[in-house]
Amino acid sequence: MTRSATVPLASRRHLLAGAAFLASMAALPGLAHHGWAWAEGEQMELKGKIRTISMAPPHPMLMVTAEDGTEWQVDLGNPNQTARSGFTGETARPGDAITALGNRHLDKSKAHMKAVRIVIAGNNYDMYPERIRTN
Repeated sequence: MTRSATVPLASRRHLLAGAAFLASMAALPGLAHHGWAWAEGEQMELKGKIRTISMAPPHPMLMVTAEDGTEWQVDLGNPNQTARSGFTGETARPGDAITALGNRHLDKSKAHMKAVRIVIAGNNYDMYPERIRTN
């Protein structure tokens, strides 16, 4: 008769709790990045030319050369929001003029913003229509 090794119930609970804790901690950087906590509450307008377009997950983004020559990362909505706005990988090309309305990164040393609207060739692409604040 072979006796199988068993883990006492209390130890299994501790192992499961520890695994759940580690999984939740690993998810925090992703959650922080995809929320709005990293961005200023005040919106800004960025004008420039598209350098590159990436439609890859976790969210589409544009690299934009601003009028002053600064290279900006402009995060769009998640893939579904971006598609609902009408913007696709075929909507624009590198070199196209763009105006982005959105929220800048809290760390001013980063040229990074989350767009609520982008305007290309007079067409509005609203990623987060409920968040758009215009004067």
